[in-house]
Amino acid sequence: MRYQINAPQKVTGEIKLPASKSISNRVLIINALSYSDHAVSNVADCDDTNVMLKALESDDCNFDIGAAGTSMRFLTAFLSKIVGEWTITGTERMKNRPIRILVDALNKLGAKIEYMEKDGYPPLRIYGSALQGGDLSLDGSVSSQYISALLMVAPTMENGLNLTLEGNVISKPYINLTLRLLEEFGIKSSWVGNTIKIKPQEFIPKPFTVESDWSAASYWYQIAALSKDFDIELLGLYKNSYQGDSKLTEVFNKLGIVTKYTDKGVRLLKGEVVTKKLVNNFVDQPDLAQTFVVTCCLMGIPFYFSGLQTLKIKETDRILALKNEMKKLGYLITDKNDSILEWNGERCEPEAEPVIATYEDHRMAMAFAPAALKMEHITIAEPQVVSKSYPQYWEHLVSVGFGIE
Repeated sequence: MRYQINAPQKVTGEIKLPASKSISNRVLIINALSYSDHAVSNVADCDDTNVMLKALESDDCNFDIGAAGTSMRFLTAFLSKIVGEWTITGTERMKNRPIRILVDALNKLGAKIEYMEKDGYPPLRIYGSALQGGDLSLDGSVSSQYISALLMVAPTMENGLNLTLEGNVISKPYINLTLRLLEEFGIKSSWVGNTIKIKPQEFIPKPFTVESDWSAASYWYQIAALSKDFDIELLGLYKNSYQGDSKLTEVFNKLGIVTKYTDKGVRLLKGEVVTKKLVNNFVDQPDLAQTFVVTCCLMGIPFYFSGLQTLKIKETDRILALKNEMKKLGYLITDKNDSILEWNGERCEPEAEPVIATYEDHRMAMAFAPAALKMEHITIAEPQVVSKSYPQYWEHLVSVGFGIE
C-alpha cells in the first residue's frame, strides 16, 4: 500500500493526541505488579500498548508481541518473576533485535531464561520464579528500556536491586520517567551518582490517567514549522510533563515555533527562526531525531545532531534509513561514529517521484509525511506502520486539510 500526501494552503484544527505509549506501557506493568483493582485510564490505543494489554490479560503461556520492542523488554522482566513457564516471540525484525544484555542481567538476579533459536535474540523461554536481586552493573549506554524493565520488577526482588550504570548514561529522562511512575505507586528509590537503589517494598495500588504523547506532538510542531499558515491546538499535553520528549518545545523554538499552554493543552504560534545551524544532542530524546532531520533539511537549516547511538537498534537502523530517504528528496546527510548525523547544505538531484520507504518503522512514515508542505506531494510506502504508536495519524492529517490518496 502507498499513500500520496498533498498539503493544504493552511493547516488548521484541534488535535486530540494519542496517549503516551511510554507511560502507558510502564504503568500497565506497574499496575499488574500492584495487583490493582483499578483500571489505567486513557491508555494509548496503539500496537505496542494493545499487545501489552493483551499479554497481561491473557491466560496463555505463549506470547507473540509482534514488532513491539517495549513489550518484549518489559514483559521479559515481568514474566521472569511470575511463577510458570512462558515463551515470548515476535516478528522477524524482533528476532534480530538483541536482548542478551537484559537476559544476562535477569539471569544474574535469579531468573532462568533460555534462547529458543538464535543465541542472544528472541524468542525466549522463561521459567518464572522469585528473583533474588542484589548488586548489578550495566553499561549506561544500553537502551533505557533494559534498565526500566529491571527497575520495575526491582521492588519484588528478595534483596531489592542496587543497579550501577557504568560509563555514559543515555536516555536519562526515560529512566527518570520509570522512577517517577514507580513513586506514584508507592515505590521509593534513590539515584546517587551512577547507582540506583530500590529496596524490596510493596506497591500501593491507585487509579492513574495517562497524559498525551509528546513524541506524537513532534509531528505537529514539524507541520507548523513547515507551514506558511497554521492554527493548531494539541490537546492533553502538560507543561510539567513526565516525558523527556517535552523538551522538543525548546528545540522547535529555535526553528520559529512558540508553545503557548492552554487549559486544554498547547497552541502553536509562529515566532522567529533564531538559528542558522541547529546543533543538538538527542541522547535524551532519540525518538525526535527523524522529525528534526526532515524539518531542518526542508527548512534549509544545516544541523549537527549527536547522541544518536541507540538509533541503529530501533525498529530499523534509523541512521541508514534517514540517509537513504533524504537522498531521494535531494539532501545528502552524513553520519559518523554510529551516533552523529550532520547536514551542511549538501544537495543532489532529487528523484522525480520519490517513494519513501518506511522500514517497518512508524516514525519514518510520520516524520516524512509533512514534507508534502514543501513539495508538490510525497508518497509514503506501507503507511499502516503508524499503528505502532499513532493509529489516527492519517485521519488527523485529513482533518486539518491534507489530501491522502
